[in-house]
Amino acid sequence: MNYQTTVSVDEKSKETKRKKDDKGNNHKPTSAFIGASWSALLIGMASFCIGLWNADMLLNEKGYYFTILLFGLFSVISVQKAVRDRMEDIPVTDIYYSISWFTTVISIVLLVIGLWNADLLLSEKGFYGMSFLLSLFSAIAVQKNTRDVQFINRTSDDED
Repeated sequence: MNYQTTVSVDEKSKETKRKKDDKGNNHKPTSAFIGASWSALLIGMASFCIGLWNADMLLNEKGYYFTILLFGLFSVISVQKAVRDRMEDIPVTDIYYSISWFTTVISIVLLVIGLWNADLLLSEKGFYGMSFLLSLFSAIAVQKNTRDVQFINRTSDDED
């Protein structure tokens, strides 16, 4: 019996078990990815708002679309926070988790219904839809990066 092989296999199995037990990802996001996420968020929000500013629609329609943008951003940030909290074993109630997902879906549905019924060119509808989804996706990425950096800083402080 080769004792060295047995010990090596045991050490490897313990190491993989430790990796599976880690709740968080210990890789800090790169500065380029953080910058790209913030840029995408600002570009998405700015393009959506500039499009609303220049649109030939009533003020209440502009307010509706702007409110949907803010509602959607808040909703996806709540979803990301709830998912991340659960991943880090921070208690999150099922009702909060469900409401976060529900409001995210509702914000997208409200935008689709509004654009479906709007007297806009198809290209304008596509523009609003794409800038809205870019804003939502990048808000999730920014929130994830923020939580990743906080997690890394917190765990590195605990190890010191």
